[in-house]
Amino acid sequence: MSESTGKITLYGAMWCGDCRRSKSLLDTLNVDYDYVDLEEVPEAADVAAGLAGRKNIPVIAFPDGAVQCEPSDSELHAKLTELGAI
Repeated sequence: MSESTGKITLYGAMWCGDCRRSKSLLDTLNVDYDYVDLEEVPEAADVAAGLAGRKNIPVIAFPDGAVQCEPSDSELHAKLTELGAI
């Protein structure tokens, strides 16, 4: 999560199908979020793994401190609804 902005942060890579799917859902729903491309910022992979407790991506960190790792669209949608982001 980006502590300074309080925004949702998605850690992913464009070669990852689940990352593209989650990013597409956030874009389609016009959610304000930060995207950290782990190909461009490889040191952020350690941050994402630390948040998720594993190395799978995408890792999505939320302003309330919650983290989702490889969420389904319905899981991500439910969290966005809970946060009032959509």
